[in-house]
Amino acid sequence: MSHSEERNATHAKVRRRKKKRGKGLLVLILILAVLVAGSGYYTLGLRAVEPGNEEEIAVTIPNGSGASAIVQILDEAGLVKNVLCAKINTKLSNYDGLQANTYVFNKNMSFREIMNAINTGDFNYVSKESVEIKDGIRLTQAAKAISKHLPYSSKEILAKWSDRDYLNELIDKYWFLTDDILGKDVMYPLEGYLYADTYYITDNMTLEGFTEMCLDRMDTELSARKDQIEGTGFSVHEFLTLTSIVTKEATSADQAGVAGVFMNRLEQGMSLGSDVTVGYIFQIDRVELKQSQLDSDNPYNTRKFAGLPPGPISTVIGDAMDAVINYQQSDDLFFFADGEGVVHFYKSQSDFEQGIEDEGLLTDAD
Repeated sequence: MSHSEERNATHAKVRRRKKKRGKGLLVLILILAVLVAGSGYYTLGLRAVEPGNEEEIAVTIPNGSGASAIVQILDEAGLVKNVLCAKINTKLSNYDGLQANTYVFNKNMSFREIMNAINTGDFNYVSKESVEIKDGIRLTQAAKAISKHLPYSSKEILAKWSDRDYLNELIDKYWFLTDDILGKDVMYPLEGYLYADTYYITDNMTLEGFTEMCLDRMDTELSARKDQIEGTGFSVHEFLTLTSIVTKEATSADQAGVAGVFMNRLEQGMSLGSDVTVGYIFQIDRVELKQSQLDSDNPYNTRKFAGLPPGPISTVIGDAMDAVINYQQSDDLFFFADGEGVVHFYKSQSDFEQGIEDEGLLTDAD
């Protein structure tokens, strides 16, 4: 072979190698493109069926349900965007703790979120019965509300909430519970400490579990305001006591003003003169009290005794706490609410009494 022919053959080999490399690169690019497209398809297939739609959908997962069966149940409920992708996900993921229960999901949740909730039995998504602990109610009323949903009578609930051993366990667990709740004059130790809210319960919930759920909620609210509460100069017990009185005396719009009146009276050594504390002695809510009730020697009677009563008189919420923390500063020492619920504030007793007379609110106590 001549030198020229040899050179041509070499060039041909080089061209063939380059051509092979070019084909190999093209195949690689095609494979990567397929993988990327497949990955995108898979990811999209696991997304929420209808982002923004939070309408609740109840889904029951029977005992012994495997991942495939659950995919079918979820698909029938309209919670699966792509069944094929969902099935692939159950094969690739480690869903080894799937728990039978009735769950409440929505179409704003991705398939992964739903499956993780079922895999862990996430309490947040388990269908539950609810109990409302209303703002401004007494502990006896809360016990009655709870007794309708838990297997305990209101009497049994109140007995548990007065058990010293149990209370000491709670004091050890929660920073805001102190021996103040065990004071000899305190009528109900946990009064004012169960945060007013709607709570969800399960079939196996105990009274202790429910109580701690309410206290955990209170912990969240008090912890968020811990420094501010310390700044008021009150202990947590005193703070909740004043907050509960403000809660019973006024609606949210007037609570800061009412709190300001009470702060002024406390600073001047005056009695709070709050009829709602007298009502608490007799476990009643009406404002019209008999003179014999107003003359009560019970230390909760702030008509007769200066300072704060022995403890809170109702449930409270964060807004009332904020009203006490950020009370309205003024020189007012008196207030009353008229027949329309409008609160009138006064600096002197004479003006206060004239205001009551002008509103036609004078009544004869017996």
